[in-house]
Amino acid sequence: MRADHAALVLAAGASTRLGQPKQRLLRDGETLLHRAARLALATAPRRCLIALGAEAATLCPLLADLPVEIVEVDNWRDGLSASLAALRAALGEPALSRVLIVGCDQPALELAHLQALLDAAADAPAFSTYAGVRGLPAALPMARWRAATLAGDEGLRSIARDAAAGTIAVVDAPALALDIDTPADLAEAISRGWLQPAG
Repeated sequence: MRADHAALVLAAGASTRLGQPKQRLLRDGETLLHRAARLALATAPRRCLIALGAEAATLCPLLADLPVEIVEVDNWRDGLSASLAALRAALGEPALSRVLIVGCDQPALELAHLQALLDAAADAPAFSTYAGVRGLPAALPMARWRAATLAGDEGLRSIARDAAAGTIAVVDAPALALDIDTPADLAEAISRGWLQPAG
């Protein structure tokens, strides 16, 4: 029986601070983009949408073997919320209970964590927690997803900040604090064995 959710993967950025496309970095011979999409698909969503922006034409072939829908984000420079808005528009209003939102720059991400988020998001938004913050991946009930205010690079932070009792679920994942934004992050991930060295 298929899960009652859609999976959305964010991969539209230009990796400016890193100096190379993070989507192409390798873990165990698999690009981070392909790995994020594969893990999202492993949760058995009804649909899996991938937001691509910078270098979309060269990144699309990395997903050719997966049953995903590519959403090209023309205004990806406007920040994370541009990708979220494009994904929301492309998804429409299906009769699903939740959306699972995944980035492509957390090399320690595992399937068990995504499943735990979906389990926790039956009645309230569920966010990953690490390094004292609530962040991605996250799972949202469909009503909260449709109503979310999306602007600039704010993403889903306005929902994540809602700390009233019973309104937010959290799933601890300390290893996900390391996302790949800078060369120092990349070096740290390589030292932990989460990414392959170049060449």
